[in-house]
Amino acid sequence: MPPFTVLHVCMGNICRSPMAERLLALAVRERMARRGLDPAGGDDLLHSHSAGTGGWHAGEEMNPPAARQVTTRGGDVGGFAARKLRSEHIDAADLVLTATADQQEYVLALRPDAAERTFVLGEFGRLLGSVDTAGLPPGEATPEAVYARGVALVAAAHAGRRGTAVLPTDDLDDPWGRGDQCFSRVADEIEETVQPLAAALLP
Repeated sequence: MPPFTVLHVCMGNICRSPMAERLLALAVRERMARRGLDPAGGDDLLHSHSAGTGGWHAGEEMNPPAARQVTTRGGDVGGFAARKLRSEHIDAADLVLTATADQQEYVLALRPDAAERTFVLGEFGRLLGSVDTAGLPPGEATPEAVYARGVALVAAAHAGRRGTAVLPTDDLDDPWGRGDQCFSRVADEIEETVQPLAAALLP
């Protein structure tokens, strides 16, 4: 039940999935502000968190260039600590967004029953464009309404991908150990999905 919970998954949980976690939360707060509501109230509507398929960096802060991308775009990196993905994280998520198709397979190996709500991030972004949002529950700024709309949105996206395959271009490049320009490009690609997702949840 509410809030609508989105789990982001990458490999080490210090670059791609933390950026996606915090940039989605930022996008929801910005939608709240556009409605003239307290942006902090977005945290009651959506829970955005992340984990990695490996535990090498457990307890670490976000990789510095990843943190720079979040903060320069207006997001918050406070309180972040990397962690290894566990089955219960998947069980509690209404939507699982992975950085790559390999990580999607990892999630489904842990929890095959999560297939209908697990997507590669770029794949979900593509599918969002074909969802008829007029057929979703009303877009009110309450935890119950956002939850209902989010669950219906995920179901519609899953229905839209039947008979299709994940594309190589749906994967996010791993920017670890690369420069700020690479991190900026990956953050841009993340925003191409999380901003439309926030807009769909809070039209």
